[in-house]
Amino acid sequence: MTLTAEPDARSSAAPPKRPPQPLRHRLAERGVDWTLLLILPAVLIIGALFVYPFLYGLSISFQPLRGNDPLSNYTDFFGDPYLRDSIWKTLRLAVPVAFLSVAAAAPLAFRMRRDFPGRQFVTLVVLLPLTFGSVLIAQGMAQVFSTTGWINLLLTSVGIPEQQFIYNYTGTFIAALLVSIPFAFVMLMGFFGGIDRSIEDAAATLGAGRAARFWRIIMPLATPGLVTAFTLCLVEAFAIFPSAILVGQPDNATHVLTLPIYQAASQRSDYPAAAAIAMVMTVLELLILGVLMLLRNRLYRGPSSGGKG
Repeated sequence: MTLTAEPDARSSAAPPKRPPQPLRHRLAERGVDWTLLLILPAVLIIGALFVYPFLYGLSISFQPLRGNDPLSNYTDFFGDPYLRDSIWKTLRLAVPVAFLSVAAAAPLAFRMRRDFPGRQFVTLVVLLPLTFGSVLIAQGMAQVFSTTGWINLLLTSVGIPEQQFIYNYTGTFIAALLVSIPFAFVMLMGFFGGIDRSIEDAAATLGAGRAARFWRIIMPLATPGLVTAFTLCLVEAFAIFPSAILVGQPDNATHVLTLPIYQAASQRSDYPAAAAIAMVMTVLELLILGVLMLLRNRLYRGPSSGGKG
């Protein structure tokens, strides 16, 4: 005779149900915090000022005023050597401007990490061109860099022949630099200022010289800032418009992409053609931005600063 054990009622009973957690706790477990709602205004502004205009411009670029071919605006642009060459002229202006702006602003921004007499005055002087605007800068250049301006007068006084600084590529290049250098300076001040000085002090106590501390500590930590500053200066130079007309050569050397967009929209009222050129410019910028962000991530995968900032 075999005895069978009766199942324990306590072991067969279902486990007690956990009370439902509040929504805030469930979202927190997934890394979602209510503070993310603070970005909602920025998302709405970006959607209203960029996403919607971009999608609208993209749609009308396939609606040509003449003909039924939806790609005719793009084929007209790439089929015209004069218009197509504006891509190269934009890159020929924007890339050197961005590079020289970062190269000129970086040493000064690095020096601003430490206090010295006249620091605030130097900062004010560097940032002053940002308050003028492109039009005012171009008008001032027309006086300073003209054949009778004080720059040429100074050159001729020391035996250097008179130079043509404006109404060509050089004039637009100088005007773009006057705006981009302060722009890069502001960004790089934050990146260099965010590097913790205690890291340098620790390296110095271990025997690292000034050059070793700069190239092995400062530069790796500042690399994300340098690439970001270069990227934003490049975008700024891509959108150059008043200087290309006022102190440039808009029918030749400075016939950048913004000019055919303006001519199509304002002079011919051909908004689909203008939208198509704007789409070409946008795609070109996005490709460059993607390459630069990939380069930034490959150069340095750590935080963008070593301490605050």
